[in-house]
Amino acid sequence: MAREMTVRPGESIQRALDEAGPGARISLEAGRYPQSVWIRHPGVTLTGAGPGRTVLEPGAGIPAEVPPLHDAAADVVSGVTVHGERVGDVRVESLSVRGFSGAGIYAHTVSGVTVREVAAEDNAVWGVYLRESSGCVVRDCRASGSRYGGVALSFCPRSDALITGNESFANAFGVFVDNSSGARVVRNSCHGNAIGMLLLNQVYEGEPEGGVRDCLVIGNDLRANNLAAGAEPDGLGAAGPPISGVGLALIGTHRVSVVDNRIHDNHPSGESVMGAAFVIGSSKEWGGDDALDNHVLWNRITGNSPLDHQLGADLARQVCAGNVADKGDPPGLTAADGWRPR
Repeated sequence: MAREMTVRPGESIQRALDEAGPGARISLEAGRYPQSVWIRHPGVTLTGAGPGRTVLEPGAGIPAEVPPLHDAAADVVSGVTVHGERVGDVRVESLSVRGFSGAGIYAHTVSGVTVREVAAEDNAVWGVYLRESSGCVVRDCRASGSRYGGVALSFCPRSDALITGNESFANAFGVFVDNSSGARVVRNSCHGNAIGMLLLNQVYEGEPEGGVRDCLVIGNDLRANNLAAGAEPDGLGAAGPPISGVGLALIGTHRVSVVDNRIHDNHPSGESVMGAAFVIGSSKEWGGDDALDNHVLWNRITGNSPLDHQLGADLARQVCAGNVADKGDPPGLTAADGWRPR
């Protein structure tokens, strides 16, 4: 029978996880826990008393031999790390993870991981970062104050991911689908980032095969993403090009459906390689591909500057219908092209 254990403030979460083993349910009482944890057994549920009530924050102890955050220095620490051989069916829910030098939640090579009702706040690199994993669910979370993504799905070629009901703000990227396919991004709110949502096909040296294919982006509210990223060497989004004032971008994507999203009131506060609130573009110069066979349907893209849309793709290879936008590039698109003014 799977073990159930309760941990109270002042006690070790890691000890409970290690003693309980596979299939355990670890319940954290309300309070502050100055510690980071490593989930390395399958079937584990780690649950708190609710965001703001159960809080993980940096402390003196780091689990021995915990796998480091990908592409980060050895002294970078994440709040909850889910990583290990044959680890899957893990749930992390109902807590806050705050102020870590790495990610709030970091999962790597996990088959089945659910992050639900987690507040990932002011974690330096990522909020919720799921990498090279499948069966990914991020639901009803709040992610803010990270240098890169609030919620990020990275190199998950068969993610079967659901990212839904989340609020992401004050990050470089609100939601980042990075070389991952099969994701459903549904009814999220992204505001106050440099870019609300970025779906990016870009191949990096030494990384797995890239690509963003067969994703659905539906019913999201992407507004007031007015921060500036990528301009300062050690600042927000430092590893990427300058971006500001973008709601949603599809870069080198294939067969992505963008349906019934509200993209509004996005205004750049700094330099940006993207010139509109909604952007379709190629990533060939970065080892990716042209944007092909995407469907852009019934979106309302208004009140943005300098442009509502910038469609740097072969429009004959996209399907557009029922979209509302006042100004864009190319100019002069009509309802027959799938675009009409308010």
